[in-house]
Amino acid sequence: MQRMNMVKQLLLVLSLSMIFFTACSDGKETVSITVGKDIYNIEIAVSREEQSLGLMNREKIEENEGMIFLYREDRKLSFWMKNTYIPLSIAFIAKNGTIKEIHNMKPESLTPVKSIHSVRYALELPLGAFERSGVGIGDIIILPALITDY
Repeated sequence: MQRMNMVKQLLLVLSLSMIFFTACSDGKETVSITVGKDIYNIEIAVSREEQSLGLMNREKIEENEGMIFLYREDRKLSFWMKNTYIPLSIAFIAKNGTIKEIHNMKPESLTPVKSIHSVRYALELPLGAFERSGVGIGDIIILPALITDY
């Protein structure tokens, strides 16, 4: 009986901690990523086109949605909010998942938000999401192999 409870608990932990890869209804690849205490459904931006478009021209995103930008090598990144109508927070993340910087971005601002550190990923979430999820600079986000193997 105790073994059965342990198996059930293990399955529950695995199911809660698993990161699922899915596809949006519009064909964009997404992945679920746990950020602090919350789970976000994140679109993946890999190609230049996807990265250039980002979250532009959208009227809204849900509280649990965002976008991650993947790069093959560490670099200093720069983002702006041209034609982006949603207030966002962006985290610049190292290859090992450590949040190096978090910045808030204003809708339609043409002022670049630049990383001070060379990083591998940029994660955009609704404004204030990192704080609401209980994470900050120095915290680690566990990224799925789909992302880290890119």
